Amino acid sequence: MAHVDPDVSSASFGAGGGGRPGGFSPGNRTVPGTPGAAGEEGAAGGSAAPGSDASGAAPEAGSGTGGGEDAAQGDAGRGTPGSGFTRPGGGGGFGFAVSGQYGTLLGWYAALFAGLFAAAFYCMRRGKLRLQESRPGVILGLLLAAGLCLKIAAAPWIDGYVTDINFFKTWATQAAESLGSFYLNSSSDYPPLYIYVLYLTGRIVELPLAAPYLLPLIKLPSILADAATAYLLYTAARRYFTVETGLLIAAFYMFNPAVLINSTFWGQVDSFFTLIVAAAIWLLVNRKFGWATVLLTLSVLMKPQGMIYVPVLFFALLFTGSLKSWLRAAAGGILTLLIVVLPFSSGQGPLWLYQLYTGTVNEYPYASVNAYNLFALIGANYTESSSTLALFSYHTWGMIFIVLVTLYTGWMYLRSRDARFVILGALMQIAGVFTFSSSIHERYLFPAAALSLLAYACWRDRRLLWLGFGFSATVFLNTYAVYYGYLSRGSTYGFTMFTASLLNLAMCLLLGKLMWELSRRPQAASTVAPPAADDIMLPDSVPVSLTGQSPTLLQ
Repeated sequence: MAHVDPDVSSASFGAGGGGRPGGFSPGNRTVPGTPGAAGEEGAAGGSAAPGSDASGAAPEAGSGTGGGEDAAQGDAGRGTPGSGFTRPGGGGGFGFAVSGQYGTLLGWYAALFAGLFAAAFYCMRRGKLRLQESRPGVILGLLLAAGLCLKIAAAPWIDGYVTDINFFKTWATQAAESLGSFYLNSSSDYPPLYIYVLYLTGRIVELPLAAPYLLPLIKLPSILADAATAYLLYTAARRYFTVETGLLIAAFYMFNPAVLINSTFWGQVDSFFTLIVAAAIWLLVNRKFGWATVLLTLSVLMKPQGMIYVPVLFFALLFTGSLKSWLRAAAGGILTLLIVVLPFSSGQGPLWLYQLYTGTVNEYPYASVNAYNLFALIGANYTESSSTLALFSYHTWGMIFIVLVTLYTGWMYLRSRDARFVILGALMQIAGVFTFSSSIHERYLFPAAALSLLAYACWRDRRLLWLGFGFSATVFLNTYAVYYGYLSRGSTYGFTMFTASLLNLAMCLLLGKLMWELSRRPQAASTVAPPAADDIMLPDSVPVSLTGQSPTLLQ
């Protein structure tokens, strides 16, 4: 992995670095604990020239290719105690963008996907799409298997986002060499949970037959998580919808271009994170507070963004008024924290985990870091977050908005007195924080697509389905722009940024209005679904209760 040290004058970024356009050459420095020069892997890594097409010529897209792309990614590379690592900050001039491979093909795939699923949902709405198969599980299995085969087959041929992929490769090697001393010897700023996954990957590639497949193995956990999330959505939808609608929702997520570009193209881990969050929220709907707390704790131990969803757990526990639920949640959270963190704590100071998180959270002090949100909408992408905007700094405004969004979520949840409202609360938390907070990256909104579909599956309000479509579109556009180098530090303010940012703002406000209306439904306290005026299809039978038992009222 690229070991970046600002004090090393021989490190060079940009054209010609590492012997290829946009490459990286770190001189003779190595990552502690890693054999050989880490920069050699960071430069080569079996990938095409970052920021260039197949011929090596840099694309002419808008802002230039790759400048600041690395700075846009806040999930890899902060210096940790004892690592001697410093991730390049600010971004300008660091050419770590991916090549333009398959960009046109992916664009056509997204257009075809939109057309096919628009037609499918239209036919479903008209009642023209019926399945004669008496075993829906077989069809679901075939759908998920087809999606897995497509993604696994494509993964080795797509280089991924070179910088992030190379970080994962080196971290997997270092974790496999010595898991307990990983943070003492590595450059990672990732919280501990995903290091276990990288450890398994590193051990697998130690096998001679598996060594050539490191790239697809890096991508595999997220690809498998895509299928698991699709299955979860199907399971939720079947409580209130017909088999056809459940299958369509699962297929929509499994083949979603916004999901495909993240896990299969980029090689990022947001799909894995989203699975944990969605499963935790579903457990909260089913009032499984202990296990839900375990998963939410795991989400925080994987990415700092997991903290965005913690208030939803607090409101759910507050709603129960049960001391037993609080104790279960506390026990689940504490035990999970100890089990995950303790193996890495040998030789560390008492505050090492706190320092890891604060360093990651404070890594990029900008109003927006390539995120299509409110601050990008007003032209503040890569503006210093300490700059003043109408009395306060961008950072202060961001904190104010986070507090307001969280208070509104709590108010609506306690007002509704409905266990299903945790899904809307989680969706509002991520949509609101992404739209209104500072230092936000383009991929932070990724879980919103799955949470929108999960909310629709439980609430049967067609507006939530439209939100699922809309968030899928903006997440795809935002990720595509960064991945292919159209958006970086220094990019000109363009039509796509304006339109997608405005759409995200509008959808967040629509979600707030929707929460207000749903919280006032008289049926909100019942496990029976609300009236089906906006349904795509009516359910075949009365849904079971949210606890999975015979229909009963929520306490």
